[in-house]
Amino acid sequence: MSSSGQTNKENKGEIDTIQYLATLLKFAMSKDASDIHLRTRTHPVVRIDGLLKTVERFPATSPAFMKDLADKIIPEHNKEAFETLRQADFSFGLKGIGRVRANAYYQRGSISMALRVIHTDVPSPESLGLPDTVRRFVHEERGLVIMTGATGSGKSTSLASLIGEINSTYAKHILTIEDPVEYLFSDNKAIISQREVGVDTSNFPDAMRAALREDPDVILLGEMRDPETIDIALTAAETGHLVFSTLHSPDAAETINRIISSFQPNAQQTIRSKLAGNLKGVVSQRLLPKADGKGRVLAAEVMTVSALVREYILDPLRVAEISDVIKKGTAAEGMIPFDRSLLELYRTGKITEDVALQFASSPTDLKLKLEGF
Repeated sequence: MSSSGQTNKENKGEIDTIQYLATLLKFAMSKDASDIHLRTRTHPVVRIDGLLKTVERFPATSPAFMKDLADKIIPEHNKEAFETLRQADFSFGLKGIGRVRANAYYQRGSISMALRVIHTDVPSPESLGLPDTVRRFVHEERGLVIMTGATGSGKSTSLASLIGEINSTYAKHILTIEDPVEYLFSDNKAIISQREVGVDTSNFPDAMRAALREDPDVILLGEMRDPETIDIALTAAETGHLVFSTLHSPDAAETINRIISSFQPNAQQTIRSKLAGNLKGVVSQRLLPKADGKGRVLAAEVMTVSALVREYILDPLRVAEISDVIKKGTAAEGMIPFDRSLLELYRTGKITEDVALQFASSPTDLKLKLEGF
């Protein structure tokens, strides 16, 4: 059926909203889109390789269409909150698609949605291009590992790959606390319990407090959003659990600063001590356009917590020097400065020189290395 024919049916209120959604989601999945956006009176928009693209092959949606879709996919227990708060987080299942995570909200008085298919195929660390030093963290018995980067930089996917590695290697209890659940895991050697904020628990702090009574060996905490959650995560690491989490920060030194500065001044020294004693590493990643223009490739800075890094975490005047420690560190220590990652990606033909210099921490220094000096 042509777009004009579909639009005419839509205007008459005859379009099948669920069929439209299922077809759109299958299309988005075929293009490896990470997110789908639906807004009234516009064509759907999908995010592919970090870029938003309008999909004109699907007709623009009407207010009646969006209202009907919301009525059909928002669970009953979320509908009152949606009408009261004018927004709702929820998930639903579609035959042939699987689970879909959604946020419905009002804008300009009409309903809009952001959708994401929950993946069941967990990628391996190798397929993502995660450095070997990052994979070493899965063998730790206890401690905190933080994955950082901007929204859409692949943090959740990288953590899922590490959880998958533990799942296939160790007979442990893995507990995930996420908002939303990004990947669905099946038990392998490990058993995995997945809790979704808003569905299985009211918030991160409550779920983390309960986690300590649920006999986990490994905890995946979707995000360290507030001081209370950070403190409980550090306590979990301190009491013998391996904790993985994420934070929105550009590099390791800034990660340390953001964690500590989120606490009141009178509590900061205690948090420094807990962080110095329990942090195992920080991985800061970005997704860069590939040299062939097809997709993106991961570049990562990796900081492992050496004795010197521990000393600098404890000293508020020396945290900024952590960047120099990473820069001077060796691969044997597990240290990977961001520019070294860029250099390796360029030398293996995965990114262009322009991209390497565009994202470099020190473009001048990297330029010299690219030229062989």
